[in-house]
Amino acid sequence: MALDGRVALVTGAARGIGRGIALRLARDGAAVALVDTRADGIERVAGEIAEIGSKATTFVADVSDREQVFAAVDHAAAALGGFDIMVNNAGIALVGPVGEVTPEEANRVWAINVNGVLWGIQAAVAKFKELDNQQEGKISKIINASSIAGHDGFGMLGVYSASKFAVRALTQAAAKEHAADGITVNAYCPGVVGTDMWVEIDKRFAELTGAAEGETYDKFVGGIALGRAETPEDVAGFVSYLAGPDADYMTGQAGLIDGGLVYR
Repeated sequence: MALDGRVALVTGAARGIGRGIALRLARDGAAVALVDTRADGIERVAGEIAEIGSKATTFVADVSDREQVFAAVDHAAAALGGFDIMVNNAGIALVGPVGEVTPEEANRVWAINVNGVLWGIQAAVAKFKELDNQQEGKISKIINASSIAGHDGFGMLGVYSASKFAVRALTQAAAKEHAADGITVNAYCPGVVGTDMWVEIDKRFAELTGAAEGETYDKFVGGIALGRAETPEDVAGFVSYLAGPDADYMTGQAGLIDGGLVYR
């Protein structure tokens, strides 16, 4: 399998896209460290990985806390015997008019969606260098969660969109800074994924606009060229590609994986 012998860490791994990514990397042969604030969730995913026949370890951490992110990476390397792939997946949404966003709301989105990725990049680079992965001929991988909202600013999702544009900037800058270290840095940009996050987004749109619950979700899905909502497995397939050897010559990119909704 493409990722045999590799060690990956996935943040936000307890459910949704993060769970899908963790399971796919495990099926591809990687040992996976599962990081989330939900201890029960990552323990369930670890059990699913054990059923696949791969190895997993869990670590409870809040990605907005730099020290906790570094501790999670240290745990992954110690528990799984190496460190090769960092997937900065954790994120939250915020629905509301730009003019009504509070400082507390903006700071929380930024702390998780942007600072969480920044701390993940820093911790991964430090560990890759400590383990001297380049001396072993490895290409180490950092893979960040952006969004279609990191390519287009969406109404009622202004701060969320800004945070995902920022992830693209961090991805490009880190790719340029660390290419000589044998580290690639890329991002994935999902669209409308049928997860708990989109259930909450739809409910919030309903509250703010008077739309019926489900109407906003259906409207977005109706604009997808491939005619269906995205699944976590759709996203995970692209992340698996970025994590594997076929993407060793790709860096600084933020690929759209949305079924044909935003075009660049």
